[in-house]
Amino acid sequence: MQVIHANQALTPQGWHRDVEVTIGASGRIESVGPVARTPTQRTALLLPAPLNLHSHSFQRAMAGLTEAKGPDPRDSFWSWRRLMYKFLDQLTPDDVEAIAALVFMEMLEAGYGAVAEFHYLHHGLGGVPYDTISEMSERIVAASETAGIGLTLLPVLYQYGGCDLRPLNGGQQRFGNDVDRFLRLYEGAADAVAQSAADAKIGVAPHSLRAVNPEGLRAVVEHATAGPIHMHLAEQVAEVAEVLAHFGARPTEWLLDQHAVDARWCLIHCTQMTDDETLALARSGAVAGLCPITESNLGDGIFNGTAFLGAGGISGSAPTPTCIFRSSTNSRHWNIRNACAICPGPPWPRPTDQRAGCFLTPPSPAVRKQATETAAGSKPGPLPI
Repeated sequence: MQVIHANQALTPQGWHRDVEVTIGASGRIESVGPVARTPTQRTALLLPAPLNLHSHSFQRAMAGLTEAKGPDPRDSFWSWRRLMYKFLDQLTPDDVEAIAALVFMEMLEAGYGAVAEFHYLHHGLGGVPYDTISEMSERIVAASETAGIGLTLLPVLYQYGGCDLRPLNGGQQRFGNDVDRFLRLYEGAADAVAQSAADAKIGVAPHSLRAVNPEGLRAVVEHATAGPIHMHLAEQVAEVAEVLAHFGARPTEWLLDQHAVDARWCLIHCTQMTDDETLALARSGAVAGLCPITESNLGDGIFNGTAFLGAGGISGSAPTPTCIFRSSTNSRHWNIRNACAICPGPPWPRPTDQRAGCFLTPPSPAVRKQATETAAGSKPGPLPI
């Protein structure tokens, strides 16, 4: 058993001083309360480990390959994606498991306790399925066990190369499934998760409205009756235009009209939304999954955090699904910095309403009082416990 004493700790009841946390032989927290025993470890500050809510772990191994200016001055998300397809042609199941174990370990070192793996690399070269249809999903589960991180596995349905239902080609073929084959893959992945650690969970991830047709989206949502539903939404200007042209509505507008979007849903990026869409998504209870480093790195734009949070919306974050940067604190810094901005302009994003810290919340009266006493040079009183 480990006994940790923290000078300060954030608990479900708020901030407390002189907190004792006991951890059993299983590695799980057994109790949280006031200091009572001799500690095996001391720390100044203790926080709950956050969740990395959006990861494509295999992309860790291509970190640096796209972090330089290319020959085309119009480099964008789409040119980045072409290079990613070339890279993944080199990967075997053994490679994917090793890369995932590495990046999951790095996430733990950065302070994350769990990860939602948006997993779409399913098949061999040319889209040929492995003998076990869920082979790659099982490798992700094995990697999470090796690293010891909590896993929410999100097998991705990826049907088409666009809203016009064009077939997948090149590197995309390794992602592709029709609905029937995907549901078999999903069940295999769910079985692997069920045999894994207690904090391993299964969800489902229809990739996006440009990669999944309406019938496919409805089929997987109806089949996966438990667990979270993650989907890319309104990430790119070109994506919004394509969905509008084929569906007669913008992505967020169409999804909210066609599905009962609620707290099970986590919609990734949500960058290209109108003000009305932003407010409607906030009212739905869905989580906006933000990847601020990736969104800045690829020039996507900036999420309208001011309006979304002002309407009671719920957001979560990932350092970057491409796994080029895994600091939990820096991810929060970028969210706070970018919340009021509309586009990345050198050297920093430009705020829309000239306000900073839109993701910050006011301190509690106890914390404000302690900060005031410290600034005045007096010894601050204890925080309540």
